[in-house]
Amino acid sequence: MSGIRTNAAAELLGVSPNTLRSWERRFGYPAPRRTAGGHRQYELTELEALRRALLETHNISSAIQVARQRGEGLGSASRMVEAFDRFDESLADRLMEESLSLRSVERTVEELLLPGLELAQNRESREAELELACRWATGWLHAARRVTAPATRSEGILIFDSSPTLGMEGIQVQALELALRRAGFRVLLLSVALAQERMTRAMRALDPSALVLAGTGATLDVLGRLVYAVRQTGSNAPLFEYRGSMPVSGSHNIPTLGAAPSEAVRNLKSMVDGSAWNRAGSSAGGMRSVSR
Repeated sequence: MSGIRTNAAAELLGVSPNTLRSWERRFGYPAPRRTAGGHRQYELTELEALRRALLETHNISSAIQVARQRGEGLGSASRMVEAFDRFDESLADRLMEESLSLRSVERTVEELLLPGLELAQNRESREAELELACRWATGWLHAARRVTAPATRSEGILIFDSSPTLGMEGIQVQALELALRRAGFRVLLLSVALAQERMTRAMRALDPSALVLAGTGATLDVLGRLVYAVRQTGSNAPLFEYRGSMPVSGSHNIPTLGAAPSEAVRNLKSMVDGSAWNRAGSSAGGMRSVSR
């Protein structure tokens, strides 16, 4: 990661360059590295962690202790939660842009966006903050999907979404869709509640190579009718589940794609590109082997 010079670092912290250098001598933090020409280069991660700690403690020795313990800086999930709690969408956007300068879209989603949302949920009296977070994340993922390059693979993936309209589950499904599109697959995301008679044209347009159940809102009866409707179109595409979406309490032999978008992409590519595809198709093609 590139660093920033002393004057810029001091300005970020709201102190003079001399004060910043005195902190380095006294506390060893923030600890700059030296360029070939001997100039100090401060890491933005340390500076940002120290800036936040100073705002909380108003005392440099305490702030440095807090910053070191947290180890937080650029692109941390807790900073995303801070943006949500401030209702500051601009800050959330900036954190994502900072992350994208260092990470891929896939890593940014899995290491920043999704963990930030997970930290934001299930907190007492923070429902408004969570709703803002989910709506913002939905907008970000939709924007990222809009600029994704056209499909480069012939295989189509049909995702049946059984998640609520707003919430962490729905964000996970959208993240999966984005990852599959960026991997070059043709993707169609439809609600699991879609009427069976409305399925035919969608199936003809996509001709899916795989069916994926995502979200935990489907009942076994609804899923069975849906898969039956797919089979009535002549499709033998294997069925997979994502993130424990199968609506059964016991064991089943529907293959799982995993718990993260990158894992799902990896597994689908392995299935499509290798001999495991035919084996998956034979074991996941129907619903008879699912046990209640």
